[in-house]
Amino acid sequence: MAKMTMVQALNLALRQEMDRDDRVLVLGEDVGKDGGVFRVTDGLIERFGEERVIDTPLAESSIVGTSVGMALYGLRPVCEIQFTGFDYLAFHQIECHASRLRRRSQGRFTVPMVMRAPSGGGVRALEHHSESREAFWAHIPGLKMVMPSGPRNARALLVSAIRDPDPVIFYEPKALYRAFREEVPEEEETMPLGKAQVVREGKDLTLISYGAMMVPTLEAAKELEEKDGVQAEVIDLLTVSPLDDETLIASVRKTGRALVVHEAPRSFGPGAEVVSRLVEKVFYYLEAPVRRVTGFDVVIPLFSRENAYLPNTPRIVRAARETLELAQPVPL
Repeated sequence: MAKMTMVQALNLALRQEMDRDDRVLVLGEDVGKDGGVFRVTDGLIERFGEERVIDTPLAESSIVGTSVGMALYGLRPVCEIQFTGFDYLAFHQIECHASRLRRRSQGRFTVPMVMRAPSGGGVRALEHHSESREAFWAHIPGLKMVMPSGPRNARALLVSAIRDPDPVIFYEPKALYRAFREEVPEEEETMPLGKAQVVREGKDLTLISYGAMMVPTLEAAKELEEKDGVQAEVIDLLTVSPLDDETLIASVRKTGRALVVHEAPRSFGPGAEVVSRLVEKVFYYLEAPVRRVTGFDVVIPLFSRENAYLPNTPRIVRAARETLELAQPVPL
């Protein structure tokens, strides 16, 4: 198998799905001749032409609204918003139309479209370019919210998103676009949406994360084992909505302790929903409060202070150790 970056793996997914199904098309700002701002769509216009790889004006509401119409008429559009900081301009089209049309039509119509957007910090980008706002979309019924963590699962999840009959918001952690390579098979590969993955087995503590934060989370798990002898189980959510309660519950029943990591702001973030569900469903298995390591409740800072905002390995390790200390029996 070839080793690919996430950019290359996403490009492979788009190319193969466009080869397989002529209803699949790509549209967005600079996705054609420039190959996308991060080159995810590089080479597609030469292969499929301007009718299936469409350079649009700088108008996010129009890009998404056009995609909704295309999907209703039988196409499978994959639209790109250049950065998550600009997808709010399409909120009306997604919330009022894409997410509701199945119910509004009592199942007669579906909206099989994907909205892709580079997400998160870690690349010293400009203002409005580094938000991690997956909670906005995860809160809306009728949408799926997907966030991969590596080249192979990014390719497989994007294929599944394109084939899904309902709208999918697909956030791509830009810090991982070229951070590392993984083996990605040339043959077709999919992953079910709404299913988390246990990427590291353990018995002492459950670490739950997704997207770019999987890197420091896995590093923290390794450090905890090497320095403290703690075997942490690590879960990659992959799909923020719908959440895979079954995998989370099974893990925390085993470990009795949990820690959630994400770079989105802390208040009302995805971690709060994970904590709530664990308290509701495995409260009597918990041996310590469920903790969160997250971004802060501020606008993500620019260059010089960006790293201070993002969760990192030392913060995760410290929170894990505090959780484990709280879990120790109190001497009588």
